[in-house]
Amino acid sequence: MSTHCRVSSATHGSHWHLINWRYCHRRVKKLQLRIAKATQEQQWRKVKALQRMLTRSFSAKALAVKRVTENTGRKTPGVDGEIWQHPESKWSAITRLKRSGYHPLPLRRIYIPKANGKFRALGIPTMLDRAMQALYLMALEPLSEITADHHSYGFRPMRSTADAIEQVFNACGKKASAEWILEGDIRGCFDNLSHEWLVSHIPMDRMVLRNWLKSGYCEGMSFYPTKGGTPQGGIISPTLMNMALDGLQSLLERRFPSTTVQGRKAKIHLVRYADDFVITGATAELLRNDVMPIVIDFLGDAANLLI
Repeated sequence: MSTHCRVSSATHGSHWHLINWRYCHRRVKKLQLRIAKATQEQQWRKVKALQRMLTRSFSAKALAVKRVTENTGRKTPGVDGEIWQHPESKWSAITRLKRSGYHPLPLRRIYIPKANGKFRALGIPTMLDRAMQALYLMALEPLSEITADHHSYGFRPMRSTADAIEQVFNACGKKASAEWILEGDIRGCFDNLSHEWLVSHIPMDRMVLRNWLKSGYCEGMSFYPTKGGTPQGGIISPTLMNMALDGLQSLLERRFPSTTVQGRKAKIHLVRYADDFVITGATAELLRNDVMPIVIDFLGDAANLLI
């Protein structure tokens, strides 16, 4: 019997247990490295071809199912009430991860309490839709990591709040550092991302992405269409949000290189964690009159966002 991912056995349950996960990880990692390299070389046709290869591979599909059946939401169903608890259902799920004929179901809307006493709305996809998002995220993340802002720290592999804090200290903790900070919180970032912008700019299968964005949600017995935003609760949503906000750092670096503004160093540094950011500056006037308009224009042009 082969020790690779393609196994044969009498039952679907034993199929699942005989998957060689080490081989699957190695196979997917190899494709992701090729996607990252092609992105660095700006070989966009090759990127697209490799992404397609990854999303069609058995190894990636198996890992996508493994992820959604082992994470903290594995016992929370979507609108179809389906969860994959047994090896038979997990193996069957692998065979269902296909682009052809795929139509995501509406999200199940729930509310969770926030620290301030208010509630945050979450959209819960079905298990199948979660697995499809995990699958396509494996093909998108190598590209998004190459193109990401250097000082973006939220929802990224091998980065944390501690890294963001350290970078803020690096920008502000020296004697000659900037003395002023512009602090921003992007208003309803997940809820207000432009569907048109995402479909036009995110380098992934546009049909699949559009169907996710337009799937709508169910609350109680009622269905509601979605005209904007990407749901908090979707596996791929944080990466889509990050990609919509990436580019602001390079824009500021081009506008304020390490030269002077009216005879003084601008000391402009951006540090972002998801939809929260700080920008340092030499003076309050510089941040208010020069930096703030650039940030507002960027957010409006990129994804119809406000701060």
